Amino acid sequence: MNIFDRLRQGIQTASAEDTAAVAAELAAALAPDSVVALHGELGSGKTTFVAGMARTWNIAQPVTSPTYNLFTLYKGTRMLAHLDAYRLRGAEDMDALMIEEFIRSPYCMAVEWPENVLEWLPENALHLRLRDMGEGRREIRLD
Repeated sequence: MNIFDRLRQGIQTASAEDTAAVAAELAAALAPDSVVALHGELGSGKTTFVAGMARTWNIAQPVTSPTYNLFTLYKGTRMLAHLDAYRLRGAEDMDALMIEEFIRSPYCMAVEWPENVLEWLPENALHLRLRDMGEGRREIRLD
């Protein structure tokens, strides 16, 4: 069973390291211009997931939540654009920031709080739901 099938069924992890490992496995299977929408409450592991993706692409820079910068670009064997849409309120904000340039190759984009910009995301975006189950455990599910 491939990573996409496993994620559709839901994967439970027991630690941040396990969550990052699932992300690394997904990242290895992503097309160069993929958009990954990460849904989940504060503390559900979204930034940890992005860090796992970055590890696959040999990105040495530490991955942190880009809340105050809105987005961060990382370069490794692939380019990763990490967007925090928490403070954005729709397509108008996205257009003003010209973020659409980063959802085309060679970038892969990871979007935290994608519910704020759903109308802007491409139809083929992968929507992952991360849920904190307590004691460091997470559930990760592909819609």
